[in-house]
Amino acid sequence: MPAAELKAAISLSLVFFLRMLPLFMVLPVLAFAGESYQATTPRLLGLALGIYGLTQASLQIPFGMLSDRYGRKPIISLGLIIFILGSLLAATSESIYGLIAGRALQGAGAVAAAIMALAADLTTVEHRTKAMALIGMSIGAAFSIAFVIGPLLFPHIGIAGLFYLGVCMATLAIMALWLIVPNPVQQQTQSSISIEKFKYVLFDSHLAKLNFSIFASHLILMANFVVIPIALRDLAQLPSASHWQVYLGVIFASLFIMVPSIILAERLNKEKLFYILSILLILISQTGFTFFHSGLNSIIIFLILFFGAFNYLEAFLPSKVSKTSKADTKGTALGVYSSSQFIGIFIGGLVGGFFHQQFGMASVHLFCLFMTIIWLVVIIFIPQK
Repeated sequence: MPAAELKAAISLSLVFFLRMLPLFMVLPVLAFAGESYQATTPRLLGLALGIYGLTQASLQIPFGMLSDRYGRKPIISLGLIIFILGSLLAATSESIYGLIAGRALQGAGAVAAAIMALAADLTTVEHRTKAMALIGMSIGAAFSIAFVIGPLLFPHIGIAGLFYLGVCMATLAIMALWLIVPNPVQQQTQSSISIEKFKYVLFDSHLAKLNFSIFASHLILMANFVVIPIALRDLAQLPSASHWQVYLGVIFASLFIMVPSIILAERLNKEKLFYILSILLILISQTGFTFFHSGLNSIIIFLILFFGAFNYLEAFLPSKVSKTSKADTKGTALGVYSSSQFIGIFIGGLVGGFFHQQFGMASVHLFCLFMTIIWLVVIIFIPQK
């Protein structure tokens, strides 16, 4: 990548990393902290965990449309300020209802679409997938690091301290956005927000398939991770304190699938082929989890296959959305895309929990296998108009 585009990709990855790390840090410890809140019940604690995805999904489209109208950086800054307010509310709350409100407000700072739109503004078509790959890798890195340092810091600073740490990180993200991230050479046009543009984005068949893909991939991710930690503990006999080592190793190994796929897809001009192959890899992983996840080694192998394909899609799909959408609807298109992603996260967690409680661990993977088959059929056999 040219130096200017590489700087843009790395600096935006840093902003995304600082935004996502505090969110991930509370996930492995919030259940432990739940007993300290007034009026806590398991149902309300589950709502506190999941409501973030719901508000994210609801506001990605408005934030994307606003970024088309008012520019990327001001809207990203607004989202980060809202996230800071939500973190402060969660940190100072003593009741579960205050925690729920804080988590909802955190999610209301929905900046993913605007950040990806800015990445598209700052990169050429030839290097856009690489930029999106760096952003995707920053999210993976945030996930991995968070699951290490969250449980390490929690005994010392508590759940409130983790939320205050999120305030500090979001403040650093705003500083990085304005001091390090370049401005586009061609300033964002002051395009109008219209129902017609929204309808185009929502009903364009090419974009619809991409939106369904990100919805399906994150639904499968969340449903899987309702039960994979349990499988590692109960089936693989791995202490929960050691799970982070598995995740770090898996994500590192998955790069040997993701990176060559990105390079070969571009050099051979076979994006559609690698797109389908990535879904097939997820299909294989879900088949393995359903029928063959009896030990640690098999779980690790299927996790590597899953994350290799998943991380490739994390890089490919937003790049494809930015290439497919019109210039004056790019932010809106990425807003719909991001909303589809967070709806998948929210529904995946709900469905995974339901199937696990009602029918057992294998039923969750069986559902994911069925979902992957539907996904593959949609991509291969439903025609694009």
